[in-house]
Amino acid sequence: MEAPALEQRQSLHGSSERQQRFTSLILPNGAAAAEKNPMAAADYCPSDNDNDIDELTSTRTASPTTTDFSSSSDDNSTTLETSVNYSHSSNTNTNTSCPPSPITTTKTSSSLISKPSYPLPPPSTRLTTILPTDLKTPDHLIPRDPRLIRLTGSHPFNVEPPLTALFEHGFLTPQNLHYVRNHGPVPTSVDDSLLNWEFTVEGLVEHPLTISVRELMDASKWDNVTYPVTLVCAGNRRKEQNVLRKSKGFSWGAGGLSTALWTGVGLSEILAKAKPLTKKGARYVCFEGADQLPNGTYGTSVKLAWAMDPHKGIMVAHKMNGEELHPDHGRPVRVVVPGQIGGRSVKWLKRIVVTKGPSENWYHVFDNRVLPTTVGPEESGEKTEEMERVWRDERYAIYDLNVNSVICEPGHGEVVSLRGKEEGETYRLRGYAYAGGGRRVTRLEVTLDQGKSWRLAGIEYPEDRYREAQDGEELFGGRLDVSWRESCFCWCFWDLEIPLSELREAKDVCIRAMDESLALQPKEMYWSVLGMMNNPWFRVVIHHEGDTLRFEHPTQPMLTSDGWMDRVKKEGGNLANGFWGEKVPGAEENVVKQGPVKEISMVDDKVTRLITLEELRQHDGEEEPWFVVNGQVYDGTPFLEGHPGGAASITGAAGQDVTDEFLAIHSENAKAMMPTYHIGTLTPSALAALKSSSTSDPALSDPSRPIFLQSKTWNSAILTSKESVSPDTKIFHFTLSHPAQSIGLPVGQHLMMRLPDPAKPTESIIRAYTPISDGTSERGTLRVLVKIYYASPTEDIKGGQMTQALDALAVGKAVEFKGPVGKFVYQGRGVCSVNGRERKVKRFVMICGGSGVTPIYQVLRAVAVDEQDGTECLVLDGNRVEGDILMKRELDELVERVKPEGRCRVKYTLSRPGEEWTGLRGRLDKTMLEREVGERDLREETMVLLCGPEGMQNMVREVLKGLGWKDEDVLVF
Repeated sequence: MEAPALEQRQSLHGSSERQQRFTSLILPNGAAAAEKNPMAAADYCPSDNDNDIDELTSTRTASPTTTDFSSSSDDNSTTLETSVNYSHSSNTNTNTSCPPSPITTTKTSSSLISKPSYPLPPPSTRLTTILPTDLKTPDHLIPRDPRLIRLTGSHPFNVEPPLTALFEHGFLTPQNLHYVRNHGPVPTSVDDSLLNWEFTVEGLVEHPLTISVRELMDASKWDNVTYPVTLVCAGNRRKEQNVLRKSKGFSWGAGGLSTALWTGVGLSEILAKAKPLTKKGARYVCFEGADQLPNGTYGTSVKLAWAMDPHKGIMVAHKMNGEELHPDHGRPVRVVVPGQIGGRSVKWLKRIVVTKGPSENWYHVFDNRVLPTTVGPEESGEKTEEMERVWRDERYAIYDLNVNSVICEPGHGEVVSLRGKEEGETYRLRGYAYAGGGRRVTRLEVTLDQGKSWRLAGIEYPEDRYREAQDGEELFGGRLDVSWRESCFCWCFWDLEIPLSELREAKDVCIRAMDESLALQPKEMYWSVLGMMNNPWFRVVIHHEGDTLRFEHPTQPMLTSDGWMDRVKKEGGNLANGFWGEKVPGAEENVVKQGPVKEISMVDDKVTRLITLEELRQHDGEEEPWFVVNGQVYDGTPFLEGHPGGAASITGAAGQDVTDEFLAIHSENAKAMMPTYHIGTLTPSALAALKSSSTSDPALSDPSRPIFLQSKTWNSAILTSKESVSPDTKIFHFTLSHPAQSIGLPVGQHLMMRLPDPAKPTESIIRAYTPISDGTSERGTLRVLVKIYYASPTEDIKGGQMTQALDALAVGKAVEFKGPVGKFVYQGRGVCSVNGRERKVKRFVMICGGSGVTPIYQVLRAVAVDEQDGTECLVLDGNRVEGDILMKRELDELVERVKPEGRCRVKYTLSRPGEEWTGLRGRLDKTMLEREVGERDLREETMVLLCGPEGMQNMVREVLKGLGWKDEDVLVF
């Protein structure tokens, strides 16, 4: 067979007879060397600056490129060459309304080819480093971009790019930043070459086909085409639904979409050659991949009429942005279905089957559907005939995308200063929009008064620039197939200039889009059990903080509680009341009541083992610790290293009934994990005996004991005084059992505090605190600094349950304590331990905000009071106003006693400083962290300690990750 044109252009190491037969993952070029030593490549230190990333990755190649699929028989190395196989006009059309999409020029031997009038892909980044997160997963040979946000832990790989990075790249997304939805491990291949990968066309067809990738790329056999397509996960923006009410899906943010130039063969051409038997009832086309999953291979279907229609543009693709497909994107061949949800675009294609009815594949029937909102998580899992009919009802299946839009600028947490702004200055709002089924977004509207009035934004359609290409023009080995087609397959960009004076008066900014069918984004969310197709107005809240405006998006991806929706929910607001959880005068009667949320099951129904008290007592130590919640027994051994509170949190519960503290502290997500660790039920007699005995060792409660805190026993201390240090913060002084009794709290650890709930006397409130007392040397007393979150009836704020109860507690009353807990301990002189593993540190960078200063103060004090401790310390303490800074005098005194001067420093920054403030100004944001902390230096033994509000923690971790700091170098208290 004559080699196709593409293969002739490749730089081959030898003939196919010389190629090694190998069994490998479907890897991109450059990964073979990493397979031998995954960590041999230089560390990949991500940065928001593309130039920084280019310098730190092994290779950067200009687009367009073609790559060699084959492997050398000598060293398994691979090559990547730049080739030119397209022509274009010299006319350049640059529009500043849409984000930049880099356009490259390519030199030939005699001339410089002019820039095309349409966007080309951003220069690709070849990744060769296997991330530590992936090393222990089935995907341990696949290099990936560390900037991608993981939504389902380390495996399977489900990620979206940071919204800012996605938007800044412009119309086309680099392959390494494209969102990924994997249901399981990336499949493997045993072919001599991936060009030999085959898929079949079968079922109700007159001429069944078997097509290899080599044949698919052969221009003499198939018409290869290239055009841009935006793929969107059906779960895009699902996090918003999950905050309102938990769905069965994981929490996508607003970055679950990406755009690429795809090259391949139209499915209509392939089916035309196979000739579907429509007279015998052929109505659907089913796709099946090669991935092996718990419920079989992944598969789905579309209607035959769509598949046969060239206007629909369904493609069998073998290239993405001019390069072979990355393993996560379906290498070597996949289906691309424009205008429909990403779940219809099957990766690692093996079979195309023409059928009478829709696919019977498990993932087609029980995924990618919008069930009626009356179906909850538990009902959806019922094994009944009625529920089976609901799942199989094709009316609920999702095909075309709905219209949607998002605000990208201002970004979440962005701050705009109003100081020194002249009259008439504006801010440019920008974002993206898309529609489905080939429909064009025709309108984008913006409101600053929650829908009372609207204004039109400008819209830019970069996809239209490909329609201007010359007839017959080729790109990446395929004919540009856009000019004749009226369908819109891609996202568009919108922008609107808003006077700063109007933003100053607004509470929020909301947007909505409309497509050419006049479908309009709704104001309200339609919740469904799978959390798909979420498209209500996108709303960004504006916080007025002195002479600055701070913008807050609804949510952030993953499990982080950051965004106005989480904040409103925590403050007691009803997100389903039609006003985004705000209390609106006179609207109480119109509140939409949310249905009751059923309790999460914490047991494995298949576990029937009965456990005696004697068996439980055999596991009350540090090895194989068992504990009891609601009469059920759980084995904490698998989670000793991974528990956020450290192994002590589990070993301290060993052999105990910890129902109260577990239910009071742990999240719904933690509760949902419990069936994994469930090993049996405590016998009734054992449970009664356990509840009647306060402790297995009476000595642990002996008042004369030398150490107050005990990990398995609650012990009381008497509240003796309250000292106000700010309008909302107090130091609570407690007296221990006797004057010589030490607290027993290592530096960096926390204690648990328990109080009766004033509203429910039979229940307890439990929270973790870090005292300001020296837990190793102070005797007889315990001091705890607490910021009190007061209720505000006029603003419908409930306040902090524990802090208000503690503030209301009368002097002379007892409070119960237990501990220590925590995964970090500072042992002194640069030695610390994390989860029991010792580590040497030469420098601490400690970042805190508000009452998060307490563990930071503990560590700084331990360094400062020991003259032999030479550890360097930098503390960054962020607050709103000067009066909010806690323990400033104590921190400054510690710094003054450290010698030599400058070894330990504390820097305070205020987001709303007064005119006389001489410290740092601004929030603890990316700019400040880049300036004060900087990139990770491999030569330094530095550790970052972080404590503060969850939103601040998430932001700091994301910025530090972009500066090259590894997860093991950043510890969150």
